[in-house]
Amino acid sequence: MTVTIQHIAGQRLVRQRIQGSGSAPLQPGEVVRLFGAMQAQDYMQAVWAVGLRTPSAGLPQVEQAIKGRQLLLTWTLRGTLHFVPPENAKWMLQLCAPRILRQAASRLTQLGLDDKKLERCRKIIYHALKGGRQLPRPELLKLLEEQGMDTTGQRGYHILWHSAYNGLICFGPRSGKQQTFVLLDEWVEHSRELSFEESLAELAGTYFTAHGPATVQDFAWWAGLTLTDARAGLEAVRSRLQAEMVDGSEYWQPLSDPASAALPAARAGVHLLAGFDEFILGYKDRSAVLEPETAPLIVPGNNGIFLPIVVVDGRVAGTWKRTIKTKGVELQISTFAPLDLLAQEGVRQAAERYAAFLNLPLTRLEYLEVT
Repeated sequence: MTVTIQHIAGQRLVRQRIQGSGSAPLQPGEVVRLFGAMQAQDYMQAVWAVGLRTPSAGLPQVEQAIKGRQLLLTWTLRGTLHFVPPENAKWMLQLCAPRILRQAASRLTQLGLDDKKLERCRKIIYHALKGGRQLPRPELLKLLEEQGMDTTGQRGYHILWHSAYNGLICFGPRSGKQQTFVLLDEWVEHSRELSFEESLAELAGTYFTAHGPATVQDFAWWAGLTLTDARAGLEAVRSRLQAEMVDGSEYWQPLSDPASAALPAARAGVHLLAGFDEFILGYKDRSAVLEPETAPLIVPGNNGIFLPIVVVDGRVAGTWKRTIKTKGVELQISTFAPLDLLAQEGVRQAAERYAAFLNLPLTRLEYLEVT
């Protein structure tokens, strides 16, 4: 089937396991392995992004997969948080960290965090966590303060961020409502070793398998690579891919898979996707699924915080917000235009699925229209 703009959204829904593909269901760790990396700044939204693609799993199963080390939360691509397969974390850091750390150098200087201070922080953190200890952020920052390290004014965040990009720490399981930190070498029992060229090829193959149809520019943005390196990765795996020209751009996707027979976007149903979902954040060019005039509505104030989105027939049609109360979960749906009755029924079914993921009843579903 020739790829058109109309079919790109539908094919991505299938390839990203949002729409049924006919393939065998995946478990949480397998979902993350399929994607290679799934953006995860907002923890509760990130676990839903995994759970949506794992129909048999609720929140406890996804969190058990984290605790069982089947998926790992840490800073990787583009300087931000992702879920990644544990065995791939180190080679991804080796691929991405040098460029990211160079880009962050001026900010670290502004905060007064020179190499000597950062090295001292890493030693403090190492001794606090060695032996399998798991500490939440507040306790770790308190230890740094007690050792004379200033963690105010975003310094604490950047110390932990820098320690992660140096391969020292990653996130462990939650303790109550707090996420913990652990030593990466202790938490990950087996790490794959890949050369720079092998890493580019691995990342490119995984990206176009899970995200295609996509351009090399999309891949470069998603991975945080230079366009030269992204093209080298694509070249290494192009024999496994096929390309189609759409409006003057070259879109790549696997040679054959269930998404090649994807339903047109007009029959793609309704989905409530997480904030920062790969359906949006997986691409530099989002025009296949998002109208230019509504793009600012999913990132209010252009502050980098992507709201959870409502997707109707392959297009972003609004945003949603949850409120958890004693009796259950309430959802507020904000649409860019009124939804017809069929779409409203699809929203209700999607809302009930989300409530089931949380193991809570859906107690309220309210609509607002964005004007």
